[in-house]
Amino acid sequence: MIKAIVTGAAGRMGQKIIGVIGETEGIELTGALEQADHPAVGSFCETGSKPGRSPVKIEGDLKKIISRGEVIIDFTSPTASLDNLQLAKSEKKAIVIGTTGFSLSQMKEIKKLSKETKLVISPNMSVGINVLFRVVEYIANILKDEYDVEIIETHHRLKKDAPSGTAMKIAQTLAQTLGRDLEKVGVYQRKGIIGERTSKEIGIQSIRAGDIVGEHRILFGGIGESLEIIHRANNRDNFARGAVTAAKWIIGQKIGFYDMHDVLGLKNK
Repeated sequence: MIKAIVTGAAGRMGQKIIGVIGETEGIELTGALEQADHPAVGSFCETGSKPGRSPVKIEGDLKKIISRGEVIIDFTSPTASLDNLQLAKSEKKAIVIGTTGFSLSQMKEIKKLSKETKLVISPNMSVGINVLFRVVEYIANILKDEYDVEIIETHHRLKKDAPSGTAMKIAQTLAQTLGRDLEKVGVYQRKGIIGERTSKEIGIQSIRAGDIVGEHRILFGGIGESLEIIHRANNRDNFARGAVTAAKWIIGQKIGFYDMHDVLGLKNK
């Protein structure tokens, strides 16, 4: 039985992940973490209805509970995730990170730390969106520079980072496939007299409204036709299931940096 610690345990994703762990064979919740000043610290989270699974107390210090687990599932903030990864490395624990909004320097540090621990990191843990990454790459390889590319992402009003980590992953995939530098061709908003769109632009537009879980739309616009690929998340269950799948998978792997394509067997052969 794999022993898992969930950070951000009182948050929307943390609660979903704990619920999925409670329903999944081969893994159990043995630790739950929140910020030290969070009102949920000291309370208990339910771990499922299966016999022998007792409520787990939410703690405010990962160092206090890290010995209880083999893998940490982390959906928090960039700074907190980096701290948790550092501790996971020190304590030789595997970690799954679904946090988004990392800076380039933070990602560089993450890759450095992954040389000494088992890490799965992905801006989106759902099966569907990871299939979309591959589909978008395939389409771009065919259409090349003949079609304009735009990404429109929509999320709930409480989301703190923009564009979403998923939209940035899509943009990076497109830029790499099309041989472009995203730092030079990424266009994140348009206003006023901006002139004609260049053929190399990759547009990434963000919408925030209500309680929308997540939608990503990729538009390939040609002359006389357009092609759209859309992924909609109706709830957070797919993200949670993907994170738990990754947690079970990473335990059997060697030290290193992995993403959901590794977990799902979607890497190019």
